[in-house]
Amino acid sequence: MPRHKKCRYVDCDPRVFYFKPRGIPIFQLEEIILSADEVEALRLSDYEDLYHEEAAAKMGISRTTLGRILNATRHKIADAIINGKAIKIEAI
Repeated sequence: MPRHKKCRYVDCDPRVFYFKPRGIPIFQLEEIILSADEVEALRLSDYEDLYHEEAAAKMGISRTTLGRILNATRHKIADAIINGKAIKIEAI
C-alpha cells in the first residue's frame, strides 16, 4: 500500500488554465494535465529562480520530492511542445 501524499503548500494562482497550439481545433488535440503542485514547483524553481532546497521548503516537501516533481513537469511540457499537445492546468 503506497504512502499517503504529504500536504503541499501551493501559492500559485494562474490566470490562464489552458494552452494549445495555434491553428489546431481543440477537439483534435491531446491534453497534458499539470497539477497545482507541478505548476508551483516550476514557478518557484524556474520563474522565481530559487534553489531546490528553498523551493522545497516553501512547498513543505523534501528536495528530492521537488526534484521528482520538476522532472515529471518538464517532461510533460517538453512532450506538449514537441508533439503539439495542449496543456491544461488543474485549478487549485
